[in-house]
Amino acid sequence: MKSKFIFQLIAFFVFGALKAQLKIAPILSNNMVLQRNTEVQIWGTATPGEKISVKASWSKETFKVVSKTNGEWLVKVKTIEAGGPYNLKVTSSKESIVIQNILLGEVWLCSGQSNMEMPVLGYNNQPVNGSLDALFDADDDNIRLFKLKANASETPQMLCSGIWSVSNAESVGKFSAVGYFYAKLLQKKLHVPIGIIFSAWGGTRIEAWMSKETILKYPEPFALSTAKKVDTQNQAAHLYNGMIAPITNYTIKGVIWYQGEGNVENPNEYAALMSGLVENWRSNFGVGQFPFYFVQIAAHPYGWINQKLPPILRDQQTKASLSIQNVGMVSAIDIGEEKSIHPAEKLTVSKRLANWALSETYGLKGIPYKSPVFKNLEVKDSIALIALDNAELGLSTFGKEVECFEIAGRDSIFYPAMMKILKNKVQVWSKQVKEPTAVRYAYSCFPKTKGFLYSTAGLPVLPFNSFNWLE
Repeated sequence: MKSKFIFQLIAFFVFGALKAQLKIAPILSNNMVLQRNTEVQIWGTATPGEKISVKASWSKETFKVVSKTNGEWLVKVKTIEAGGPYNLKVTSSKESIVIQNILLGEVWLCSGQSNMEMPVLGYNNQPVNGSLDALFDADDDNIRLFKLKANASETPQMLCSGIWSVSNAESVGKFSAVGYFYAKLLQKKLHVPIGIIFSAWGGTRIEAWMSKETILKYPEPFALSTAKKVDTQNQAAHLYNGMIAPITNYTIKGVIWYQGEGNVENPNEYAALMSGLVENWRSNFGVGQFPFYFVQIAAHPYGWINQKLPPILRDQQTKASLSIQNVGMVSAIDIGEEKSIHPAEKLTVSKRLANWALSETYGLKGIPYKSPVFKNLEVKDSIALIALDNAELGLSTFGKEVECFEIAGRDSIFYPAMMKILKNKVQVWSKQVKEPTAVRYAYSCFPKTKGFLYSTAGLPVLPFNSFNWLE
């Protein structure tokens, strides 16, 4: 008994001492990129009541804080214009930690499910177009990548697992293709360091990425209850707890998001849920109404579900893009694949996202970035005239036949339709419909067509159904 007591006493002091050690959050590590020209947060744990000082090599100022009764501490550090490499030293009365090779630049979080998770090297029999060229050109000290280890948790976590990697063929090959291509495009245009934080998990629902407090605002069936028999990563708040909560102290510029396939079976509440997620993240990251740019789900047969549902999900995503402040959506309707839910054209998606960011966030002029979107419908005789926004210079099929227009009359039965471009408007008609009341475009899981309709800049027209436009 006495020896057992001595062992417990030793263990108490040993583990207590370990707990009291000065520690910093794992995401604050060598090779990281910190957001330029702002205040960033540096945080960790120490002995309760410990005086902590933080000194950054880009500043003459020393930032000080005293750890709380639970040992947690957090200090805000001012950053300057882009550059580096720098170091940052965190010191207590007993020890110090030095973080090296830090760059100041632009930091973006990329999140979602498998189409965001898909690495540059692709999946088995599901390649990423241009991957070899990307790897050949991957050596770039001004791009840094942080990949969170997958973690679903019932409670919010303080810590995450992962390391910051400098961009090279090895690190890029295993990293999100959309995230990496996005970083490469931003760096090329902005000429500043870019840091990408990756936090995604394939096959997951949006509810899993929202905090419990946010989910509780939605009644069933909006919220995916933790009581339901689903995989832990799809239970409400589990991915927020394990893969977002640990990084909310990290100052970011904005978010890119590629998710939606996980919600195609229950699409009707997606816009409301997405609004809640964006508000949730903006509130908890505490850096204001940061930009949130996302990808509308691509064309795919979705043979295992009701075929009417995926187009509704796209409607909901469009609705979210038009109703949430400082949000932009890019279309992937034209790059979908019949045999794979993971389109190979990740670079195209990334370019469209990057053009949104460069134009809206960084003020770059002259690059079209908004897809044409349905505006209104007029009927003259038996012809429907569709007007589109974001097509000032006109529309084009780029020489291909577009076969995914449909038209309906008062009976609400849709028939395949002919179409003709009139600059930024489209005439639509069918011999089977004498008095048109509605038109829809690319309004199916996987439109059977030889081509799609674009702006003259090559941005695809968003799928629409004028009959129930954004109800």
